[in-house]
Amino acid sequence: MSAAKNAAAQSKGFSLPVLVVIVVELVLCFLIWKFVLGAGSNFEGGNNEGHPLPGNYLGIVYKGGIMVPVLMTLMLVVLTFCFERLFTIAKAQGSGSVDNFVRNVQAKLAGGDVDGAIKACDSQKGSVANVVRAGLVKYKEMTVDTELDKEQKMAAIQKEVEEATSLELPMLEKNLVILATISSIATLMGLLGTVLGMIKAFAALATAGSPDAVALANGISEALINTALGIGTSAIAIIMYNVFTTRIDQLTYAIDEAGFSLAQTFAAKHK
Repeated sequence: MSAAKNAAAQSKGFSLPVLVVIVVELVLCFLIWKFVLGAGSNFEGGNNEGHPLPGNYLGIVYKGGIMVPVLMTLMLVVLTFCFERLFTIAKAQGSGSVDNFVRNVQAKLAGGDVDGAIKACDSQKGSVANVVRAGLVKYKEMTVDTELDKEQKMAAIQKEVEEATSLELPMLEKNLVILATISSIATLMGLLGTVLGMIKAFAALATAGSPDAVALANGISEALINTALGIGTSAIAIIMYNVFTTRIDQLTYAIDEAGFSLAQTFAAKHK
């Protein structure tokens, strides 16, 4: 177990305190919405109570209402944790090709060079290398152990690999739940903003006393800004979540393959 813990300690990736990040980004997005998008220079008459200037998209987005900074925050959170996961998973893969590394370890094991395989792990680094290294250390211990029989030794090697894997995988999967959650709620939040905007537009039309097609069209277009932001955010979150889960599955498969090779090689060499 100590070898697995040492391996995990070497692979600690970049981690962000989630709540702090969300709060800071919410405040930042609100300030951008209020003072950048809502700047008087973006509106007729120099006041954000008026209509946006023709072709001024900053003013149009501002008119989307109070849900806009919330949706901007969701978008920024998605982008932040996408970069964080890219960095962490790239670090977990190590310094070279994972497939080449696994084949290299298998070749060294087949040749009886356990120390060489451990050195290859030290050179590769990353989660896969850490798990394999933990298994190799246990493999080396079992070759000189005289108290356990062959089946017990193989079970001990497999258990070491499983323990090391259980320490590494949470680090790889950390924060993916945020992307999964935002992919589900971003569109709903966008629709909520649109509904609120439509209510406001029709309420203003009702109090105007006479139908105003231009005002109604402007109100609807401003309300739909929320839907666009929500759908865009959700699409990015879904795509990146699938990308990350696929890459994690590939790493997990490489770990399983290496662990199986350890057990099989030990069984073949210690009959």
